[in-house]
Amino acid sequence: MDHLPVKETLRIALVGDYNPEVIAHQAIPLAIDDAAAVQNLTADYDWLASSEIQYAEDLVGYDAIWVVPASPYKNPEGAFIAIRYARENSIPFLGTCGGFQHAMIEYARNVLAWEDAAHAETDTSGRMVISALQCTLVEETGVIELRPNTLIGKAYGRETIEEGYHCRYGISPEFADVLNSGDFRVTGWDEDGEIRAVELASHPFFVATLFQHERGALAGRPVPLVHAMLRAASN
Repeated sequence: MDHLPVKETLRIALVGDYNPEVIAHQAIPLAIDDAAAVQNLTADYDWLASSEIQYAEDLVGYDAIWVVPASPYKNPEGAFIAIRYARENSIPFLGTCGGFQHAMIEYARNVLAWEDAAHAETDTSGRMVISALQCTLVEETGVIELRPNTLIGKAYGRETIEEGYHCRYGISPEFADVLNSGDFRVTGWDEDGEIRAVELASHPFFVATLFQHERGALAGRPVPLVHAMLRAASN
């Protein structure tokens, strides 16, 4: 059986409402450019405002989708469309911070049949998949323990990491209790056992983190999950 050639030019969709003052948005292009250079790839990325995404067809042709921080998004449905498209079509996916939160809601609604799945930052009714953190993580750094032999564990090559946050909301206790009932697996926890990373076991590369690992690029460090996403997208 002939193997398909490795793609040398990738198209990456960055889904979210770009703001040059957001630290993560400053870091993301650096993280992609660094990973692409190391892997001898060309990675072209488009910032897609949430309001630009009305249909799944708006994502056709992208080799990877990254739903980026800085929510609430102007059009949350645009983020949900992108997440569902990546999940159902085996498109490599990263979700960080707000992307993590919206990936959980999309899964709850469309896979676990929680039609009223909600986000406490923007919704006043429904079952809160995302709720306020007991302690906010705005410009905080924390230790995360990774599950071995997972996409994120293999990307980092170690079981304990330290990453930065800019976040006030995370997975609610109610949803945490049912998260492992489907194909999602919890793959990262903080020192108190709170969920900080997940991945979809039935997908070739679908990883979401509450922390903003891309920030490492601003300090000149490689960003392991971005390297892993590009490898997945190029094969």
